[in-house]
Parts: sequence; structure tokens; C-alpha cells
Amino acid sequence: MHYDAKMKNRIKRVQGQLNGILKMMEDDAHCKDVVTQVSASKNALQRLIGVIVSENLVECVKTAEENNEDTQALIDEAVELLVKSK
Repeated sequence: MHYDAKMKNRIKRVQGQLNGILKMMEDDAHCKDVVTQVSASKNALQRLIGVIVSENLVECVKTAEENNEDTQALIDEAVELLVKSK
């Protein structure tokens, strides 16, 4: 699978968020603010998982259809990956 610049930029943004959270902890920020930022980082990662799984699924289904293969197993696997990520 090809990971495009948008996906990589999402990871870089999360890295920045995590670095900010670490700084907040070092500065003894209020726990509510820290948890809010941790939650935002978690949500950003979950959205990225969804993007990666969906784009990979599209590629796999196209390949399977070209080879006259059943696509249901691919769809089931993608759904399982999304469920595991929750």
C-alpha cells in the first residue's frame, strides 16, 4: 500500500500534539487540559486508521475484482481491523 503525504502529515500532527502533551505534563498543566489533548490525539489516530483501512480496501477490492476473486473476505477483514482499533 502507498501511504501518501496526507497520511504522513496526519502522523506528524499527532506527533506535535503528543509533544505538546508532554510539555503540558512537564509544566503541571491541569489534568482536564491534558486529558482533552490526549483524547484529541487518540481521535486523530482513529481517523487515520479509518483512512488507511478504507484506502487499502479499495485497492484490494479492485485487484480482487480484476482477478474474479470474492471480495467479501476482504471487506470482512477490513471491518475486523476497524473493530479492533476501537
